[in-house]
Amino acid sequence: METITHQGLYCNSLTRYSRLVTREVFIGDVPMGAQNPIRIQSMTTTDTMDTKATVEQSIRMIEAGCEYVRITAPSIKEAHNLENIKKELRVRGYTTPLIADIHFTPNAAEVAARIVEKVRVNPGNFADKKKFEFIEYTNADYDAELSRIRERFIPLVRICKEYGTAMRIGTNHGSLSDRIMSRYGDTAFGMVESALEFLRICEEENYHNIVLSMKSSNTQVMVEAYRHLIVKMNAEQMNYPLHLGVTEAGEGEDGRIKSAVGIGTLLEDGIGDTVRVSLTEDPEFEIPVAKALVDRYHNRIGHATIIDLPINEKKNVGGLPYDPFVYSRRVSNAIKNIGGENVPRVIADFSKNEKISSANLFAVGYNYSVPLDKWNLSDQACDYIYVGKNKIDFAIPGTLSLIADAAAWEKTDEAENIFPYFTIEEFLSTKNKSSQLNFIAITQNDFFKNQDAILNAIENSCVIVLETSNMHAMAELRRLAIELMNKGVTNPIIIKRSYSSLSSDTLQLHSSTDFGALLLDGFPDAIWIDANGIASPQMINSLGFGILQAARTRISKTEYISCPSCGRTLFDLQETTAKIRSRTDHLKGIKIGIMGCIVNGPGEMADADYGYVGSGPGKITLYKGKIVVERSIKAEMAVDALIDLIKEHGDWVEKEV
Repeated sequence: METITHQGLYCNSLTRYSRLVTREVFIGDVPMGAQNPIRIQSMTTTDTMDTKATVEQSIRMIEAGCEYVRITAPSIKEAHNLENIKKELRVRGYTTPLIADIHFTPNAAEVAARIVEKVRVNPGNFADKKKFEFIEYTNADYDAELSRIRERFIPLVRICKEYGTAMRIGTNHGSLSDRIMSRYGDTAFGMVESALEFLRICEEENYHNIVLSMKSSNTQVMVEAYRHLIVKMNAEQMNYPLHLGVTEAGEGEDGRIKSAVGIGTLLEDGIGDTVRVSLTEDPEFEIPVAKALVDRYHNRIGHATIIDLPINEKKNVGGLPYDPFVYSRRVSNAIKNIGGENVPRVIADFSKNEKISSANLFAVGYNYSVPLDKWNLSDQACDYIYVGKNKIDFAIPGTLSLIADAAAWEKTDEAENIFPYFTIEEFLSTKNKSSQLNFIAITQNDFFKNQDAILNAIENSCVIVLETSNMHAMAELRRLAIELMNKGVTNPIIIKRSYSSLSSDTLQLHSSTDFGALLLDGFPDAIWIDANGIASPQMINSLGFGILQAARTRISKTEYISCPSCGRTLFDLQETTAKIRSRTDHLKGIKIGIMGCIVNGPGEMADADYGYVGSGPGKITLYKGKIVVERSIKAEMAVDALIDLIKEHGDWVEKEV
């Protein structure tokens, strides 16, 4: 299997925010890339042959702020009907560019390219059939396959060139061809090569009105793929604009968190020219989420200074103490249950409470049963509670520990499982410390002003809490984590972010971006969301666990990989997802793919344990992993059949009442 090494950065700077400059691509009268704003887009869920429904939904999307409307064209008849849809939208005064979404049907793409402003093709299934077969290719065999693809793809390229139609070459992790999988494996780099094979054909034809995407339902894979792509494009002197999205993100809180973790991580480094948030909801509800993610960067350039990294003139990342192209968790020493091989911990903040009672702990996963005199823990029970100056006058669960301000801690009995929280000034000036565990708050300015003193004072019992008030918070915290790694500090790291003057919806997206980006680079051993007054303790706690799950660093619940629906969908995805969730949401760690059609399954389910895929009107096919288990099940019986399949493979547990 081929591998790749990188000699360059994937963004302009790791410490100063700036947009990655890409070439301008013209899509109707709404250009993308270069100095244009980051564009917002979504996709209709109606039957493309239902002109009226598609037009009405498109209008709702446009009025919500959608700048490009994507519509599926699974066959030639739908491709032809795009003309009727476009004509009706124009008659009604809407000039928003339309995008045809193509899978498996090059002839439909060739029709659509003469009608709409942009076509999207997926390299994994445009000219290939996926059978999950491993094939040993000689170089000659592989070149012959590329020649076959070129012959099938060039007609579309020439039509796009003639009509001024843009194209997105959109790789999806789950639909990599058997040819790519056989040569590069199930890797982010394989995703990049899948797109570049098609891109090179376009360049041979002197066609450059192209956008690229690297989508996955796994945020680690998605971010790695975009970073690989940018470096590879730089090496080949390309700078095509990038479409960002986490595919099959799901619904509700989970879908928003996962989208923000993946998309936000890239936006933080100035990457991305258009965004689509893929939720299993009506498309007009995707737009406000995408806008909230993008709007955060309108004034980011004026952020407080972050100390530059010592990177050479060639922007060689070899000096970094971690590999930003392959996920690996930072090596740390375990102190009690933080760091080392322990999962990342969640810290709840009750410091603003006037008084803390046992009832308060219910919000963070602990329920005290008076009759049984016993604490019951949920799968999302926080690990530590910061109490500030508060005193606790009841016996806490044995699995829970408390963090108190240093002055308040001095008045407690250490046997009570309470540990001190120091400012760096307090820590450097006191001799009264815990023999087991000390939390030290450090900012960038603290560290670089007192670096020698801090490094000399840090003991084996110290957990470092990184804090910042910088608008470009993620980058400053990353810079500080990198410095600690460069200095050989292996104490556990907690990332703490304090938020104010936000809505609870915005908090969800901002915190998912801030923490998610740092988790995807493997830095923190725990997360601490301080958002008192913005959201309830229960929401903040759920948010913390949701971020860890979305970053694939701590699994605390069932994961649903559900597509956002489109005109190909063969059942009501929202209703079906809700039905499956109600029956299975207690199966911690199980991943269930819920796909509306064969285009998005089984491939797009990627690493799902079980799959529920529409295979015909009223018919469902069930998968175990990527293997078909049962075909053409009647839809009304399919959820029960899915439960039976989970039971058959030993992954079922009964839900506690």
